[in-house]
Amino acid sequence: MISKTKKKRLIGEAKIHEKDTGSPEVQITILTRRIEELAKHLKKHKKDHHSRRGLLGMVSSRQAQMNYLQKKSSRRFNALMKKLKLKKRA
Repeated sequence: MISKTKKKRLIGEAKIHEKDTGSPEVQITILTRRIEELAKHLKKHKKDHHSRRGLLGMVSSRQAQMNYLQKKSSRRFNALMKKLKLKKRA
């Protein structure tokens, strides 16, 4: 779970304009941090299958957002991939 302050900080880092809270960059950034936290949890609790299913849903949602952003603007997509240190899927 991401705290409000941490979420605000993530939005501040990824926003495009002053009032931006829903752009693909912001959504991908928040999903990435949630995925990282849940992955840590699952390393400790290997049999937590309910959380694993949630993780797969988040990964799928992030991939859909990334596909959309890549079609919309490859420049913004590449910049975000470098910023978040994500690998490009084939």
